[in-house]
Amino acid sequence: MRKINLKNILKKTFKTKSKKTKTIKVKKKTSKKINKKLNIKKSKNKKVVKIKKIVSIKKEEKINNLRISRNNDQKPEIKKIKKQETEKKEYKIKDYVVYPKHGVGQILSVNNKTVGGIDVQCYDIKFEKDKAIGLLPVNKQSHLRPLATINQVNKSMLILKTKPKIRRSMWSRRAQEYEQKITSGKIYELAEVVRDLNKGDGLLVDQSYSERQLFEKAYDRILSEFQIVMKLSLEDTQKKLNKILKRNLEAEIVKVENKTIQTTEVVE
Repeated sequence: MRKINLKNILKKTFKTKSKKTKTIKVKKKTSKKINKKLNIKKSKNKKVVKIKKIVSIKKEEKINNLRISRNNDQKPEIKKIKKQETEKKEYKIKDYVVYPKHGVGQILSVNNKTVGGIDVQCYDIKFEKDKAIGLLPVNKQSHLRPLATINQVNKSMLILKTKPKIRRSMWSRRAQEYEQKITSGKIYELAEVVRDLNKGDGLLVDQSYSERQLFEKAYDRILSEFQIVMKLSLEDTQKKLNKILKRNLEAEIVKVENKTIQTTEVVE
């Protein structure tokens, strides 16, 4: 008779049990994974369906907006403004005013004029230097300013007597700044431009063409305003201004003529 080994029998029994438990565990894990995948697919499908519904609703809304119902076939009535809203007139006829882009002008009349089927109340302003008549709506009279007072004229004369403030920046940048000051319409800024660009007796020799143009523009505007405020003739106001600026135009013309004569003699 063979001997029965208890050890071997126990080993065999335990091995079979462990194998069975392992198979059960693996089956459970695989089933869980499959369920997860199915749940994910379902959620994705739900999201896709929701997005499709939203897109379809938006498309329908757009189509409905584009469609015009038969009841609304009639074109909407466009109400034209027959009259423009007006403000109280600050200036009267024959008043002198300053328009920044053109200088001093005189109001000739106030008339109603049709612009694009709209009645607009306008000032007719005459600019003597430009020999032109400008139209400005009464609504935009804030762009105009009254003439300077005598005190403002005296203060601007003091500015003209001070030393010029010349910067060492590029001429193009300085020219832009001077142009802005001229078109601002402010009398003190005009006086600053005239002071800074004034060359005294050497005006016709030392200045460049663009510099001279800016100087003459500012000089003419301040001269016309001084003339009306001080109630003097053009010659008298010009003499007064030239004294302040220490300019002697007759002497300058003589200097230029002498230089031209000398050059011709050398050439000969």
